[in-house]
Amino acid sequence: MSVHALVTGAAGFIGSTLSERLLADGATVTGVDCFTDYYDVRLKRKNLEAAVKHPKFTLLELDLGAADLAALPKVDVVFHQAAQAGVRASWGKDFASYAHHNVLATQRLLERYRDETLQRFVYASSSSVYGDAERYPTDEQLLPRPFSPYGVTKLAAEHLVLLYGRNFGLPVSALRYFTVYGPRQRPDMAFHKFCKAMLHGEEIGVYGDGKQSRDFTFITDAIEANVRAWQRSAPQGVYNIGGGSQVDVLEAIAILEEALGVKAKLRFEPRPPGDPLRTRADATRLRTDLDYETKVPIREGLHAEAEWAKTLYGAKA
Repeated sequence: MSVHALVTGAAGFIGSTLSERLLADGATVTGVDCFTDYYDVRLKRKNLEAAVKHPKFTLLELDLGAADLAALPKVDVVFHQAAQAGVRASWGKDFASYAHHNVLATQRLLERYRDETLQRFVYASSSSVYGDAERYPTDEQLLPRPFSPYGVTKLAAEHLVLLYGRNFGLPVSALRYFTVYGPRQRPDMAFHKFCKAMLHGEEIGVYGDGKQSRDFTFITDAIEANVRAWQRSAPQGVYNIGGGSQVDVLEAIAILEEALGVKAKLRFEPRPPGDPLRTRADATRLRTDLDYETKVPIREGLHAEAEWAKTLYGAKA
């Protein structure tokens, strides 16, 4: 595969896994990351251990919202995974970071590549753009109504991506991820937090009554969706990436108890602002346009994440 791909957020959960997939397929990959301290930078460096050893991988450490983007190479495809993540942290004074890394960085990246001949500019959007959706399963034609500042910035960036497509003919697509999980999941995300607490014999904080449900998407399914969006998506195509793994929090904890061989200690806490009660993807477009259905069921995926967590935190004796 004589293709040069740019992967932003290359040290993150999805970005690092995508980089390895592209390298395995024969692509040349330039990874970009600014290594913010939103979570332990050592974990991000660990995510990249395999990629940086590959002869066809180059890492650029720069802030897309501030750096001179002329340093970015001419490429065939852009996978824009970089973002300031986290619904709960996006309120208050930290919002400026979300505006910088999610909106401004996206606009500057689009400007850098708007006059280049790209095969595709694939943007990592989020189910957070829907907020508390009016119907389930939720399809892409539903009017987005974000329920958090994070969701607002992801939707704003998605709009930027699509309007650059309409105005400048940039071949763009947007993938609305529904809670991606699996090995390398960020430490602020629920399953990672649950595994760590259980392996350390600590309490798990459960918001509300634990009955809030999510549509969970295993990492390999999210990666395959990116590759297919590059190769198959419609002009300005927007796609839900999810479908098939809806469970509530308490059900997920029960599966992790089984996978880790540990009984969870639960501590119930008030549900924070910005947290929707439910997400569920209508994945019709994913099937019809990208010819893909998510493959990994929740039990199999959680067992895989639990095994990975043991490598980080040790198996409970």
